[in-house]
Amino acid sequence: MEENRQEYDNYDNTEFEEDYTPRPDSGKSIRGYRIVIIILSVILVAISALYFGIHRQQMLDNELLRADRDSIQNDLGRLMEDYDNLHVANDSISASLDIERGRADSLMNQLRKERRWSLAKIKQYEKEVGTLRTVMRGYLHQIDSLNSLNQKLITENISYRKEISSATLRAEMAEEKAAELDNKVRAGAVIKARGIRLTGLNARNKEVSRIRNAERVRVDFVLTANELTTPGNKAIYMRLTSPDGYVLTTEAMPTFEYEGERLSYSAMREVDYQNQDLEVGIYFDSSGFAAGTYLVQLYCDGYMIGSAEIAMR
Repeated sequence: MEENRQEYDNYDNTEFEEDYTPRPDSGKSIRGYRIVIIILSVILVAISALYFGIHRQQMLDNELLRADRDSIQNDLGRLMEDYDNLHVANDSISASLDIERGRADSLMNQLRKERRWSLAKIKQYEKEVGTLRTVMRGYLHQIDSLNSLNQKLITENISYRKEISSATLRAEMAEEKAAELDNKVRAGAVIKARGIRLTGLNARNKEVSRIRNAERVRVDFVLTANELTTPGNKAIYMRLTSPDGYVLTTEAMPTFEYEGERLSYSAMREVDYQNQDLEVGIYFDSSGFAAGTYLVQLYCDGYMIGSAEIAMR
């Protein structure tokens, strides 16, 4: 027993102690892992901050786009109400207003169905709403002009009525004046042609000094500015009467309506009239022109807008 204990005491623990002694580089490895973990944590935090920043910016952008969309819809809604509140007795202007109101309805439906919004689309819709608003201002200007003219005519009508002492005469004068004022309103919207000229041309469209050498003629004139006239395409009919009293026309002998009758015409041209002075030229091809005085008559919208007698050598 004593011998065994001594052997146990004398047992060499060196090898055992060497097995459980930590290696010198184990501490460095642990520190390395910690550094890597810290770096990864910093990167993760940075990526998270970047993601949330981008997400927040996108939310802000979307809110701004929604605000712009709502603003456009509100502006368009108010514009549509303005169109609904416009009432005018002029049939042509009323029809044009209905067309523009339809465009506004179509744009509103398009706005409500739009799902992919962008700054470019916002600007596009703002431009279209601005165009509708500009058109509205143009119609308001026309309506104001008509109202001003009508108010002036109404004032004149009242003034004339007050001057009539007899009830019978007052009624007769009122009826006559009303008809006159109505004619003035219609006449005020008629386009006028000024500076009417007749020129003879040869086959190469060169001016000739003698009308008998012409193979075609050109009638030049200016449509005068008139804010009361409804703008747009206008058909201008030209009647050219020769010195012997015959209206020159083509083999087809085309006609147009004037004061309930069908009149033949020499040539016709459509122009885009925008309430400003517009220079126009109308050609008539023929042969055998004779020297003498020619009568040029111009018609538009059921009215004679100008005439001139021109002597050609």
